[in-house]
Amino acid sequence: MCSRILWRSEDGSTVIVGRNMDWFEDMRSNLWALPRGMKHAGLAGENPLNWTSRYGSLVATVYDLGVADGVNEEGLDGNMLFLAESDYGRRDPALPGLSMSLWLQFFLDNFATVGEAIDYMADRPFQVLPVTAGIAKKVPMKVHLSFADRSGDSAIVEFVDGRPAIYHDRRYCVMTNSPTFDKQVEGLKKYKGFGGGEILPGSTKAADRFVRAAYYLERLPEPDTEREAIAGVLSVLRNVSQPFGTAEPGEPNTSPTIWRTVADLTGGYYFYESTTSPNIIWVDLNKLDFSRGIRKLDLASDLDRIGDVTGQFEPSEPFKPAAPDEEKIPMRI
Repeated sequence: MCSRILWRSEDGSTVIVGRNMDWFEDMRSNLWALPRGMKHAGLAGENPLNWTSRYGSLVATVYDLGVADGVNEEGLDGNMLFLAESDYGRRDPALPGLSMSLWLQFFLDNFATVGEAIDYMADRPFQVLPVTAGIAKKVPMKVHLSFADRSGDSAIVEFVDGRPAIYHDRRYCVMTNSPTFDKQVEGLKKYKGFGGGEILPGSTKAADRFVRAAYYLERLPEPDTEREAIAGVLSVLRNVSQPFGTAEPGEPNTSPTIWRTVADLTGGYYFYESTTSPNIIWVDLNKLDFSRGIRKLDLASDLDRIGDVTGQFEPSEPFKPAAPDEEKIPMRI
């Protein structure tokens, strides 16, 4: 499920994050503008992690049951991607519990930078409780997260064998799915341009997409305009997109690309493109009033939107995040 890239201009004045969402079915995704001061409950049956949002955010939901992508008003960006190797460890009821459906939202609500988010994870342990979702079939959501901010900082968070792995470095600009991030970075060294002799791979597998994304991201020309910068990121995302018909049984991460987003963290724009629509839409975060109530942009039933949709959000009741699977074992952070 997905590919993520982070691009910075040579002088660091422009930071752009793009991601593809790959999945085997329509996830009925919508965009939501969520205000400051919104109260959240972590949905754990015992000792839930509760908070009130410090920052407003613009997010993309999946099934309107959880947040998979988004950016807050301070320019912190987050992306949730599938990782089959995820292992959530055993529950410690003494630690606050947080449903995975709100895991990304928690960070967007509370932190302005990658450094703040990573420091919190080190100082304030809590547990993430796994969820299952889907329409045609229910799938356990095994995921990892990436973060970026306006400075160009980057981090990737994974959990394997019940233990957290945090990769925090500005160099970590690419993420896909399996294998785990450390193995992706090691595998990259086999290819031309990264120290090895093998030619650029071309399959739909996540490891091959990782190599191609890294290769083409490094070779993007320095743009003359913001439009060219956005177009460059989109060109790499399209190179590592999955065509329709590529779904593999038992591998939800090897599926067609159903939508993609591009977040201009310095300019304050968020672009969204559905692969079943010929149009790209965008939201100007500078014009969103995050002191207002919850607002929704319905994309699941309206595919004909085009251009600037900042003014098209409608007041809405909140979406209902998925409660954790009681029989699942959450991870310790």
